[in-house]
Amino acid sequence: MQLNGNTLKSDFSSSIVVFLVALPLCLGIALASGAPLFSGIISGILGGIVVGSLSGSNKSVSGPAAGLAIIVLNAIETLGAWEVFLMAVVLSGLLQIVLYIFKAGFVAELFPNSVIKGMLAAIGIVITLKQIPHALGRDTDFEGEYEFFQIADGENTFSEILRAIETMSLGALIITVLSLAILIFWEKVVSKQKNFISSIPGALVVVVLGISLNEFYHNYFPSMELLGEDDHLVTLPVFSTFEGFKNALAFPDFSALLRLDVYIVAVTLAIVASLETLLNVEATDKIDPEKRSSDTNQELLAQGVGNTISGLIGGLPITSVIVRSSANVYSGAKSRLSTILHGFWLVSTIALLPQWLNKIPLASLAAILFIVGYKLASIDLFKSMYRKGKDQFYPFLITIIAIVFTDLLIGICIGLVIGFIFVVFRNYHSALTVVKDENYYLFRFNKDVSFMNKAKLKTELGKIPDNSFLILDAHKAQFIDNDIIDILEDFSLNAKSKNITIEYIHIDLRKSL
Repeated sequence: MQLNGNTLKSDFSSSIVVFLVALPLCLGIALASGAPLFSGIISGILGGIVVGSLSGSNKSVSGPAAGLAIIVLNAIETLGAWEVFLMAVVLSGLLQIVLYIFKAGFVAELFPNSVIKGMLAAIGIVITLKQIPHALGRDTDFEGEYEFFQIADGENTFSEILRAIETMSLGALIITVLSLAILIFWEKVVSKQKNFISSIPGALVVVVLGISLNEFYHNYFPSMELLGEDDHLVTLPVFSTFEGFKNALAFPDFSALLRLDVYIVAVTLAIVASLETLLNVEATDKIDPEKRSSDTNQELLAQGVGNTISGLIGGLPITSVIVRSSANVYSGAKSRLSTILHGFWLVSTIALLPQWLNKIPLASLAAILFIVGYKLASIDLFKSMYRKGKDQFYPFLITIIAIVFTDLLIGICIGLVIGFIFVVFRNYHSALTVVKDENYYLFRFNKDVSFMNKAKLKTELGKIPDNSFLILDAHKAQFIDNDIIDILEDFSLNAKSKNITIEYIHIDLRKSL
């Protein structure tokens, strides 16, 4: 991690933006998971400081993940106690370290770019849709719930937006609109200046504005005030003494090591958390302006260590998280220092300034996330994928639709299946070229030929009439499946009776013909 003046300035500024985005997400995901609120903060701190220090990625930010919320909720209920679940988190971390030893990070390379880019665009759309209610002052659903069907209030993404329009708060709307105007102005104008003000993150200005406006409402327009008891504000646990902080920590029940169901949960967490991490790291690399490649095996080690410690002191499972990572990239981070610093901001502000943090309106944070969502799902990305052709655009588009209407992991699986179908379809049609000139035929294998090309090959061979001349040219193919060789051998044996002459180029048949 090489640091200089410009890097420090960019990372410092970016870390504040990530901190402001991460804070409500840590709390919201803990709430969605049925876990103590403070467990989300613990995992956010560890995701920043511990995972950030060991990470194989320059821009990825880790913490509690919305994609694991349902798994965690069900696991706590199944295992019967929070302390027993923490033992499963510890074991899942150790399993991730085992995955690092076996260099399982290569799994990230198995996902097509069209699916990864579809995931990025989908997350951008989901962020935008999910923040609309918060922007309008409807905060019945918690931050960080990105599934289409919402646990908190039984609504879905679109019905929640309709309810938000019906119950719109003028106070929240004013904060959102002014915040968006400031963020756009800050990015287009202020950030390009060479003065002290340009070093102040626009997100910080927006947060200060939101707190100030809400205080103004309190004093002069009480009906417009956004209240914490109505869930309109960030809600952090406040510890008046160190003893209170200590009591908020929880520790695993080591007697649970004798329970089989704990190991089942641990394996589930390790697999899902590792998969989500590898996908998010790969996606973060795609939007990194410097196009640096992450060490995915090193990332598995970082996540494993982070989850082991998180389980030991009462935190939620940790993964790389695309919302925080994209906020990190788009706010100008240069190195892992931004990720590490955001962890320290979580520690220091929770210890020193919890009352002030609890004055931040969720409408202010919605404006920040609107900008992140827009950049992830930009029109330019859709145009770029469309120009690449239907075999890239359709998996990209279907992945987006699947994620928006289900959740991240289900959507990715659907995108992968569609991507695989397009690969098979493209390979089926492009692996073999047939050229005909009267009774002369040329079969050219353009690439590696597998069993998937059997049907097309047999059909084309069956069209060759008696008394023809056939050239089988495989000089461009590095691999020919045994199933293809079998078809060629069988055809060659029958060709003699039909007076078909065959010339082989770079093909060695095994049978004596």
